[in-house]
Amino acid sequence: MTKRAYGDGGIDVRGENSFRLRYRINGQRHSVSFTGTPAEAKKKLRELLKSGDDGTHIDPSRMTVAQWAEHWLSIGAPGKKKKSVGRRSLQRYGEFLRIHIVPHVGDRRLQQLHATDIDSLYDALAAKMAPNTAHMAHTIFSACLSAAVRKGLLLVSPMARCEKIPSPIEADHGQVLDKDQIAGLVQSFKGTTLHPIVALAAYSGARRNEILALRWCDLDPVAKTLRIERSLEQSQGQYRFKEPKRAKHKRTIQIDDALIALLLSEREKHLRLVAGVPDGVAVDLSLIKLPADALMFPSFYTRDFDLTRPRECNGLTKQFEKHAHEMFPGLRFHDLRGSHETALLDAGVPVHVVAARCGHDPATLLRSYAKRTKRADASAANVIAAMTRGVL
Repeated sequence: MTKRAYGDGGIDVRGENSFRLRYRINGQRHSVSFTGTPAEAKKKLRELLKSGDDGTHIDPSRMTVAQWAEHWLSIGAPGKKKKSVGRRSLQRYGEFLRIHIVPHVGDRRLQQLHATDIDSLYDALAAKMAPNTAHMAHTIFSACLSAAVRKGLLLVSPMARCEKIPSPIEADHGQVLDKDQIAGLVQSFKGTTLHPIVALAAYSGARRNEILALRWCDLDPVAKTLRIERSLEQSQGQYRFKEPKRAKHKRTIQIDDALIALLLSEREKHLRLVAGVPDGVAVDLSLIKLPADALMFPSFYTRDFDLTRPRECNGLTKQFEKHAHEMFPGLRFHDLRGSHETALLDAGVPVHVVAARCGHDPATLLRSYAKRTKRADASAANVIAAMTRGVL
């Protein structure tokens, strides 16, 4: 037991990195369990005492599930690594908790939440949503309760005693086009504003929001490289550029001469727009400078001309699907990425090389995206036939 001055609370050692924090707020005694280092326990006790001074303290024994969920969201919904999630994920977490979780168990005191309450919740969710959506709700709620354990508000998560945890079904990773189908699709977009975007997606494997965040300074036509180091995030009608979730998502890839020529042609259009020179008029464009943060694919759907204004993500997807579905019904923009990865794997490019090019973990790539086309399966059969010739 750590002795402290009256009013400063106390810390009782219960085991290795396990403590009970005792303190008073307005003369009323409170205690809370805490798991962590002695230094972290002292810091937590100071936070609890400060919350009493600020008038923001909530008795841990009376805190409801709804109150804890809102607090968890307010600090960025940290997970095991104690890192806040991105804005888009935070918005999604809030929707799941406020719409699907809190109406069922939000008024329950956090420390009185039982596994049977959660089982009933999951029964209700299973009746109104798809298995993968219900599993997502479980994942978010489980992370929320695990954070309460780390904070010392719960000794153990009641999630551990649940009987009916929603299980996901195999995700639909969309269509996979072979190289001829990819070529036909890209050709069909010629003459549209989406042509260079679709071509870049199909032949680089970059994600939609990575492409929309590309700047002309990311292209090196001499070295034939494209640097991918940021992504466009859309949340509640607001746009911002952000760093990739993982270090491996930041990468520099090689691109071919034809794709470089297409991108440089697009850049020339931007230079002519800045200079006010129409197409077909001979002029030395080397004297024209674009803004340092000029985007490759900005939005032109505004009255004021701004090469740094990002393009609307969902609008691009809708345009793509409206055109692409004439050839391949149900094709998604993201399927271009899967098709690119599969084409490289079919051609014999090593998995780790494809993963590095596309910003993937090799295991994730094999599990989620390495689908085989019929042509690739036939090639595999031919290899086996050569191996068994004269043997069987």
